[in-house]
Amino acid sequence: MKTCALTLLALGIVASTRAVELNLMPWPSQITQLQGSVRMDRLPQFRVQCTDRRVRMAVARFSEQLKLRTGMLPFPGPDNSQGPLIAIQCTLPGLAVQSVTEDESYDLIVEANQVSVSAPNPLGILHGLETLLQLVRTGEHGWEISSVRIQDTPRFPWRGLLIDVSRHFIPLDVLKRNIDGMAAVKLNVLHLHLSDDEGFRVESKKRPKLHTVGSGGFYYQQSEIRELVLYGRDRGIRIVPEFDMPGHAVSWILAYPQLSSGPPASRLVQDMSDSVRPTIDPTKESTYKTIDAVFAEMTKLFPDKYFHIGGDEVEGKYWDQNEKIQLWMRAHKIKDNRELQAYFNKRLQKILLKYRKRMTGWDEILSPGLPQDTLVQSWRGPEALAQSAKLGYQTMLSAGWYLDLMYPASQHYAVEPLSGDSAHLTEEEKARVLGGEAAQWTEFVTPEVLDNRIWPRMGAIAERLWSPASLTDVTSMYARLAVLNANLEWLDLRHRTNSLRMLERIAGSAPLEAVEVLASTVEPLKGYERGKTQPYSVTTPLNRLVDAVAPESDVARKINLLAQQAVHDPVSRLELRKWLLRWRDNDALLQPYFSSSKFLAELSPLSRSLSVLGAIGIDSLDALDANRSLPEEKRAQQLASIDEATAPHAEVRIMIGPAIRQLVEAEPVTK
Repeated sequence: MKTCALTLLALGIVASTRAVELNLMPWPSQITQLQGSVRMDRLPQFRVQCTDRRVRMAVARFSEQLKLRTGMLPFPGPDNSQGPLIAIQCTLPGLAVQSVTEDESYDLIVEANQVSVSAPNPLGILHGLETLLQLVRTGEHGWEISSVRIQDTPRFPWRGLLIDVSRHFIPLDVLKRNIDGMAAVKLNVLHLHLSDDEGFRVESKKRPKLHTVGSGGFYYQQSEIRELVLYGRDRGIRIVPEFDMPGHAVSWILAYPQLSSGPPASRLVQDMSDSVRPTIDPTKESTYKTIDAVFAEMTKLFPDKYFHIGGDEVEGKYWDQNEKIQLWMRAHKIKDNRELQAYFNKRLQKILLKYRKRMTGWDEILSPGLPQDTLVQSWRGPEALAQSAKLGYQTMLSAGWYLDLMYPASQHYAVEPLSGDSAHLTEEEKARVLGGEAAQWTEFVTPEVLDNRIWPRMGAIAERLWSPASLTDVTSMYARLAVLNANLEWLDLRHRTNSLRMLERIAGSAPLEAVEVLASTVEPLKGYERGKTQPYSVTTPLNRLVDAVAPESDVARKINLLAQQAVHDPVSRLELRKWLLRWRDNDALLQPYFSSSKFLAELSPLSRSLSVLGAIGIDSLDALDANRSLPEEKRAQQLASIDEATAPHAEVRIMIGPAIRQLVEAEPVTK
């Protein structure tokens, strides 16, 4: 951590080596840590100079969180002493509809038993209060607030999270608690993916078959959407809807078959192998009348300026095989499907312009003639981001931040919107890069699983979008991320709680601790590998170990670092040996129970593999302690055993392999 402090000092981000002890995430753009702290023997008093209701509600939420986290009672003691004063002042009220252009900066000062949060806009106050909450800690005299001076402003104005509610429907209460988490890390856009081949998720009074036929029975009533939009606004979160077209539109076509460019849809898509996924016919005027009617309705529900039309992965074979579409294309001198989709997008843009919306779409929509006020979302790679900015379009990045691919926080943290091709943009072009969004697709996510897929890593992405680009220390990031994830449980996020409950369910009568030991060493398969292992449908239960464990094993990450130290450090070997013994002996605790449960039975090979790895590690430590080399033949056998033990099974992989391999390959220190 001292190295991290010196790194931050060299970058001019902080003014004290102690500042790295603060568990702030995202890290502020400018911070000076002062000596001392403000004691909080009582809950604070507030003096609020701001007329915006969001500030009053934010103060109420801040107070409630303080009560929960500190256990303090909300009244003064018998001596009538008062808690510290928190003075809040914002210069101007916010816009009636939150905008990407609003100033989100704030100043925060904590010193001399007084705290002040000031900002030009209520949004800054909301962010400042989140930082202030992170500064509350236990100290020598009880609860206190670390003394600091902070001037903070986000690096990017668009800091979002996409949640797909089409593949698996996500209830309103689950979305709300995730909005609370977003606000805690200063995200400001919830992108709701509301329609796809698996379902259309919003009540439509103008085209009611969309939700009665095209939803499979799971959709949000319009009153619920209004409730969610207000909930988000109160927390500084804009909600951007996405209705995907002309591909990913089976739910539209099932409800209104005349929209189809191919065969009628007989059902909603159930699994990845479903091959009948007709696209919308862009050559019929009736298509645009239907879309116009729906958009007229949905644009009223979602007041945000931006409206997402999808536009990705359009299956062109249906257009190619439709004789009427081909005749129409020739008559209108449209030479290929790319031009046909461009025609479709221009028609959509005109509809949205009528309702004063800016069209947003995935990077496949980028084509000659695309209206200049379109926002392009790059998901296929950062090259599209740079290309869009060069062509004059506003753009944002999602490539590298797909949470459903199960990559570690460090990999997401390394993604930089203004790197690669984008690093060479002019200042004017860089200004068109609004920021980015993490994406949580839900092919393998239910409401029970959702929090666990988002929050163990989302704080790292939020920091990349808010904090200075120079902030890259991974060790510091993981330390602060761990504290953040623990504190998020106070907001009723269930990334830890639900995982534990799922493990309890899997364990049944088996010792829960032994199941947890095994679970702590594994991670789900990465990328798109899980979908290749066995057939899945939208009705397949997601209740196995692969669903219960976190995307990234904190234990494996720490053990892999500990093994590096253990090669040369006898003290580290003692600590590592405790882990290795636990893993070696854990299988014996679980073996009597594997035959009693389907869910446990599939873990038997994993358990044996963990035991093998533990035994190999102990053998290697014995050799290091005795300052002797392993025979080459034995070393080769052990390395082969490591490869076998860390091969995928039950759609997870044991992640301590690098640690064991390092021990096996280590040579004794020459004296």
